[in-house]
Amino acid sequence: MQRDKGTKARVAVVMGGDSAEREISIRSGSEVMRALGALGYDAQSLDFDQRLVDALRRLKPDVVFVALHGRGGEDGHVQALLEYLSIPYTGSGLEAAALSMDKHLTKKLLAAEGLPTPVWDLFDLGGGTLPLLPGSLDLPLVIKPRFEGSSSGVTIVRTHEEWTNAMLEASKSYAQILAEEYVEGREFTCAVLGEEALPIVEIVANRDGFYSYDAKYEPGGSTHVVPARIDENLAARLQMLALSAHRLLGLRDYSRGDFIVTPDQRPYLLEMNSLPGLTPVSLLRDACAAGGISFEALVERLVGYARARSDLREPVA
Repeated sequence: MQRDKGTKARVAVVMGGDSAEREISIRSGSEVMRALGALGYDAQSLDFDQRLVDALRRLKPDVVFVALHGRGGEDGHVQALLEYLSIPYTGSGLEAAALSMDKHLTKKLLAAEGLPTPVWDLFDLGGGTLPLLPGSLDLPLVIKPRFEGSSSGVTIVRTHEEWTNAMLEASKSYAQILAEEYVEGREFTCAVLGEEALPIVEIVANRDGFYSYDAKYEPGGSTHVVPARIDENLAARLQMLALSAHRLLGLRDYSRGDFIVTPDQRPYLLEMNSLPGLTPVSLLRDACAAGGISFEALVERLVGYARARSDLREPVA
């Protein structure tokens, strides 16, 4: 039975899993556990593995805080499980999570709605032959898996030889990849919390030439400038685009949109993240801090959003 909403909820923090982002998920989940403890919640961490269903039925949480990243966590899988168990959870629902994890479908929707995104093409690597460099796209190109997060598997190719090598490497791990027009410019991100766009953060990568996995998570890998040193009109434009994409994809609670802005101030939306990282170096935390929202306040707000959805049916016994 659900506890009275005037009391602190029992929260299960689901983290880990077996995706390429397991380590980052554990870092996010550990930070959430720390914040929940400071806020006085009855919190327990659970790994996203074969024992999760039994653990949830035993614990009977009021809310699951989804601290997963990548496949299994951001693609609708854990959301579908929690929907079946009728347990409220933080973040977007299963349809929106699955859609935003699919870079190809996300970009098709963005383009159809007139939201600016770099041109791209989709390639199947499961046919036994490697795709040739597409005539519709010019080098350099950004190669990225169709279903991944945190810049996992992302490379920039500038020559035909690099294209071939990138296809060979990608075929070892992925069935489909996107080749996307490389847009030169400054990198920015805009987080959405509830229905509010937070202050813009500029990302200055200190390694790899772009905001790679290492640049995201290794100390000194990048510098976050917040609030970004841009004029009010550009900031408002990025916030509007992030909110528009958030609503278009059906995202809820929180999300983060990543952008490139060209030297002539043209923004391009690269992708939307349905479960932004919550590690000490995460962009969402910087954006919240710039907006006067502490990490503990962020965690409490996310739990509150989920708990407000708890008047569904009772959890499966």
